Amino acid sequence: MIPLEDLPWSGHVGQMRAFNTLRGEVDPNNPYSQFNLCDYRHDNPERVAAARRNLCSQLGIEPQNLVIPVQTHSTSVLQVGADFLLAQPDARRELLQGVDALVTNVPGVCIGVNTADCVPTVLFDPVARVIGVAHGGWKGTAARIVAATLHSMCALGAEPNRVLASMGPSICQDCFEVGDEVVECFAKAGFNIDVIMKRNPHTGKAHISLQAATALTLEHEGVPAAHIVDSHRCTRCNPSRYFSARRLGVDSGRVFTAAILLQ
Repeated sequence: MIPLEDLPWSGHVGQMRAFNTLRGEVDPNNPYSQFNLCDYRHDNPERVAAARRNLCSQLGIEPQNLVIPVQTHSTSVLQVGADFLLAQPDARRELLQGVDALVTNVPGVCIGVNTADCVPTVLFDPVARVIGVAHGGWKGTAARIVAATLHSMCALGAEPNRVLASMGPSICQDCFEVGDEVVECFAKAGFNIDVIMKRNPHTGKAHISLQAATALTLEHEGVPAAHIVDSHRCTRCNPSRYFSARRLGVDSGRVFTAAILLQ
């Protein structure tokens, strides 16, 4: 069994389940241990495939109903509907290349993203029954990947004022030291730097809150602030629970954060 952790919400989400995976039993000599669903960071393909089958069994879904993109820090969003689900495996793989967010209104389909410090955000409109999951590293967050995800959800009937949002395990502001060029990127993108950035008084280095930037983006798009929840689960602070690229290196496992509409 893959250990799963449910995401927190500000309201009732009985029609949907959202969760993230935990590492399980950690081998300090193996940056991929124990459960990793990401197949493009050089883990053993057989191990990854076994973990995916295990998760599908736990969720009670067929393997073709587990949809995971190959992320590239883009703002590309893919709607997972009947056309995608009926496509041949090669066509599906092609559609998932360079995608950093997924949206669906199909019950029984698990959509999710892989992260190891970046912010995974799950969005849910309980009236329209539409879900979205976005991967936000600093580049995607600055480019407003969650806004693109919300727009794709609205094309399926969602309305921003109804949307609930939950941010899964990700690097906290104290751990996320960045160069001034990153701060400048957020400033040029129109973010309020006073809200999302602070400096370490001892080192003078900048620290960005990706969670605050994500919340600001959602609020600007019309999602009520009271609907937005940060799980406050830092990946770098908790290496025995979550994968963290800043602790383990880029070639390591990933936390899988996902959502599924219940039948």
